[in-house]
Parts: sequence; C-alpha cells; structure tokens
Amino acid sequence: MDRNIRSVDDVLSLLDGLFAAEADRWTTGGASWWDGFYADRSKAVPFFVAKPDENLVSYLDRGLITPGRALDLGCGPGRNALHLASLGFEVDAVDLSPAAVAWAEERAREAGADIRFHCGDAFALTAAELGGPYDLIYDSGCFHHLPPHRRISYRALLDRALAPGGHLALTCFAAGGMGSELSDADFYRQAAGLGGGLAYTPESLRWIFSDLAEVELRRMRDEPAASPFFGEPFLWTALFRR
Repeated sequence: MDRNIRSVDDVLSLLDGLFAAEADRWTTGGASWWDGFYADRSKAVPFFVAKPDENLVSYLDRGLITPGRALDLGCGPGRNALHLASLGFEVDAVDLSPAAVAWAEERAREAGADIRFHCGDAFALTAAELGGPYDLIYDSGCFHHLPPHRRISYRALLDRALAPGGHLALTCFAAGGMGSELSDADFYRQAAGLGGGLAYTPESLRWIFSDLAEVELRRMRDEPAASPFFGEPFLWTALFRR
C-alpha cells in the first residue's frame, strides 16, 4: 500500500503516470520519441527549416521586445535561438531531445553563435542552469505538448525565471486549426495520450496567463516557402508582459 503523496511535485508525477508510457512527450522519458522525430533531418517538416518565426521577427522589428537575456523553451534545431543570438541576445536554449540539441549546436557552430544549450526537462533543471532572470522566454511549440497539469510547472518556471517587465512569447495550436479539443478532464478519463498536442482558444490562453499583461494575440501569418520566415496559420502567436 503506497501513501507517498506529500507535495505538488508528487501529484504532478502521479498525473504524468496516468498517461500511456508511449504518449510521453514532456518528461525526460519522452526524449527518445523526439530523438526518433529528429533523426531524419531531410523530412518535410515545416519547422526543420533554418528560419525564425515570423511573429518573433515582427516583435523585434516593431520594438515590442529588445535584446537582453532570452530562454528558448523546446528549442528543437535552434532556429529561433540563432536568430535571437544574431541580434545580440544572451541566449539559453533547452530541449528534451539530444538529437535536436546536437543539430542546434551544429547550426550554432556554423553561424559562430554563442548559445548555451541545455538538454533535459526545463521544469527539472536547476535554478543554476536555467535561473534567469530572462527578459524574454520564447516558446515555439512546447506549450501545446504539455498535459493540463503541467501548466502548473510551466507557470512556476515563469514565476521563477521571467524578469519583471519581461516578456513571454509563444506559439501554440489553434482550436479549429490543429490539435486535440478534448476538455482537460477528458484527457485523464481516457488516460491515453494528447492526440498530438492540445488546441487552445484565445480565451483559454488569456485565462491561463491572466497574471500577465497581453501585448498581442493573433494567428500566425502564413508564410510561403520562399519566405525567410516560418509561418503557419493553424498556430496562435501570443505575447505577454510581466
């Protein structure tokens, strides 16, 4: 008989375990799935391209964010981290997948970019590793791969690492465009997986981040293949200020 729940972390770990093991995309146990995803670099995956997100470029061009310390959550092959570093940001970038981090490091070496890459679970890394404070926390596609209970971990990271006056910028699946639209409770009732990721409405994003000030929330622009930027209209782009 187990009676081993005594902290929020214990509850979060228990809820992680309710999902089928092969559904894990958010703990260190999910790293092998992402390694398989990134193994073939020639796959026709839109965000494998070495292009920054159009919304990130727009924020910078309009002066909504300015160079400082930045954390790229779920950095993948490093395309947004590289863009931030090229503009003078001091960048930390983290991803679960060793394969993704290795690819990002190769790109950084080729570009001569000084970026600190971390391989692991951003919520489990120590404050010494990802302590901040960061003027920008940028998330392109990490948030929608988290189960509902891990929003607690996500918000705790923001509380700890986002500087006063700093910005959170994220892109995530848009309801009606891509991602599962099951209710939060139904994910636990079915105890299987997340259906490729969670879809969000603008109202749900505003509620989850209601302690932050909304700067902009819109659809990502659809960028043609020849564009120097990445853009897909099935994603929301959101910018919040602390």
